Amino acid sequence: MAATASASASSRGFAATELRSVDILPSFRNGFVEFRRTNRKLIGGCRDSTGGFFSVKCCSDSTMPIRGASGGSGNGVDKSDDWRFDAKKTSANYMRIQASSAMPFPSPQSRFISKPEKFFFRCIPRNSGPQSRDSPPKRDTGIANEKDWGISMLNDNVNESGINEDGSTWYRESGEDLGDNGYRCRWTRMGGQSSDGTLAWKETWWEKSDWTGYKELGVEKSGKNVEGDAWWETWREVLHQDEWSNLARIERSAQKQAKSGTENAGWYENWWEKYDAKGWTEKGAHKYGRLNEQSWWEKWGEHYDGRGSVLKWTDKWAETELGTKWGDKWEEKFFAGIGSRQGETWHVSPAGDRWSRTWGEEHFGNGKVHKYGKSTTGESWDIVVDEGTYYEAEPHYGWADVVGNSTQLLSIQPRERPPGVFPNMDFGPSMPPEDELPPTLSQ
Repeated sequence: MAATASASASSRGFAATELRSVDILPSFRNGFVEFRRTNRKLIGGCRDSTGGFFSVKCCSDSTMPIRGASGGSGNGVDKSDDWRFDAKKTSANYMRIQASSAMPFPSPQSRFISKPEKFFFRCIPRNSGPQSRDSPPKRDTGIANEKDWGISMLNDNVNESGINEDGSTWYRESGEDLGDNGYRCRWTRMGGQSSDGTLAWKETWWEKSDWTGYKELGVEKSGKNVEGDAWWETWREVLHQDEWSNLARIERSAQKQAKSGTENAGWYENWWEKYDAKGWTEKGAHKYGRLNEQSWWEKWGEHYDGRGSVLKWTDKWAETELGTKWGDKWEEKFFAGIGSRQGETWHVSPAGDRWSRTWGEEHFGNGKVHKYGKSTTGESWDIVVDEGTYYEAEPHYGWADVVGNSTQLLSIQPRERPPGVFPNMDFGPSMPPEDELPPTLSQ
């Protein structure tokens, strides 16, 4: 069942984009340890839509700089905080947290650009076969809504291929796989390559269902260009019944990867979201990137229990081949106005010298906040201040939102169940986050 396991997808339209291997990298310079703490939620991307399956249009030479939102997901944009800690102005009773602008990557000359002509075939007459609507995925754009993919399953079994005027080839297939317990997978797959094989693309869409009420909608796409740049992206959303609570649950995930063909550069991201009908929500992401001698990592998570308790955390770090390392992490826990925040910013020199500053806050729910901290340079503070407490007890994008944006998933029709036949209710495990990096990006 090759198509079942190899599910894939295409974007809804054409996009002329500029692919950068990195937008922002934390750094330690001029006495500052700088790191972006971002809880922005942004999904999807700006694309031109063609509206029809065979409709093809030429793309302009304009490019779109890649600068998305990091952290979070859902349908909308949340606030973003940039933290900068000033080592010189932090005293025993004072720690400054100020807004800072996004920092450019230290190697601006390395653009890791894929121009439109590298991954788009030249425009050819309509109805000559499926054309690549694939483009490299964008960093820090979270999990797209299903409508942004434009998934349109073919009703009939299709198996066709052809050769275009410029010598490029294409194929399109569709089918249906059946299994036990009412399992059905409908899939559509297409792809093509240039005459010399240096440019290639693949796309697959699928929808799955069975008699337990399980439904899945998915997409996978991949491509490469003449300079050897390669990319891969997959997206899934699933509806199932949780085996412990018996509540309906919707889970969404996206994995994205891009690798340069001309330099030691690439990145990988794994995003996931989980929602249930009582407001329980979990979101998170794991990210990795590399540009020549520099590498960076980021992990973050959010957990809402649906009864007012919330946990959020972020851990970011980076290093160079010379041995310099730096990072920042924080965590907050709250319930009913009472909770805590704590974090650490650190830096290690090539010689192994380590500097760090730890800080914490205790919120008592009565307008009093205990703030404390220390650093390896001898500074420290321990004070109680009159200060309000703010935190998000509920996700800005929750169960009602994900249901409203999952109409295609919910409309999947399972196979008709014969009278007297009952489904096997072995739900299996839910989608776990994948911590391991693809072999092509691991160090």
